[in-house]
Amino acid sequence: MSSPAEPRTVVAAGGVVWRPAGDGIEVAVVHRARYDDWSLPKGKLDAGEHPLQAACREVLEETGLDVVAGRRCPTTRYVVDGAPKRVDYWAMRCVGGDFAANDEVDELRWLPPDEAAAQLTHDHDRLVVADAARTDVPREVAVLLVRHGRAGSKQEFDGPDDLRPLDTKGLRQAQQLAGALPLFSPATVASAPPLRCRSTVEPLAEELGLAVHERPEFGEECFAEDPQAALTGLERLLDAGPDAGAAVVCSQGGAIPSLLQALGVHGHGVPGLPPPAAKGSVWALGGRPGALAADYYPDFQPDPDAPR
Repeated sequence: MSSPAEPRTVVAAGGVVWRPAGDGIEVAVVHRARYDDWSLPKGKLDAGEHPLQAACREVLEETGLDVVAGRRCPTTRYVVDGAPKRVDYWAMRCVGGDFAANDEVDELRWLPPDEAAAQLTHDHDRLVVADAARTDVPREVAVLLVRHGRAGSKQEFDGPDDLRPLDTKGLRQAQQLAGALPLFSPATVASAPPLRCRSTVEPLAEELGLAVHERPEFGEECFAEDPQAALTGLERLLDAGPDAGAAVVCSQGGAIPSLLQALGVHGHGVPGLPPPAAKGSVWALGGRPGALAADYYPDFQPDPDAPR
């Protein structure tokens, strides 16, 4: 966060909205009459928003298009009227809706990435489009690997550990997941056996109208006995293809870092360093080792620089 002596960072979020076209894709670029420029759909965060939620909201408001969030794209940073500005972007597949001119955007064009880059007014937008057009990693998310929310102290719980419930913070984390993960349009929800795992994704499943399927191989106990079973299960979900939709899997801290390392994900990109897996966090995964997109979301709390 900015100190009182510094200009507060202006935070915004948006999307590189794409759709299949021939052997490639087309990207949506928008004309903003107020600025007379061609840009990517984006806008400032509202109070209490996470950037992903703001990005999807702004895309819908400016374009009228329904989208499914995919992998992260680069964050752009620049200065506007003397204040630093940060814009977070996601690749977003268009799944419906129709554009109508509005107060923010008076024209939308679907263009191949190279033509979209030429149409855009600002260099920082061109960099984001170039990243979204990459073919070495997928744009879409196949697996949302969740660590259960906080469940208090194991030593202080008087009962079987599998029945240890979420505490107040863990329940809040479960609600935050239910508010954010539908933006990836999950098609299935699964959980390791412990109650704290199931309780973490039950609000999400209810929001989506889905059942929570038990997957024992993703629990710490089964993982310790047969880690290959969980890795095989995760690889099958990654291989299911975009038509299968994203799969949510709630697992535990004793399994998630090892599974990610087996896929080639390392903490801070340093080989051998375990990747983070905080309670209530999510790894959004797509592809396979060597062509893997892996985005880490420590939580879905409001952005600290968002309006209060």
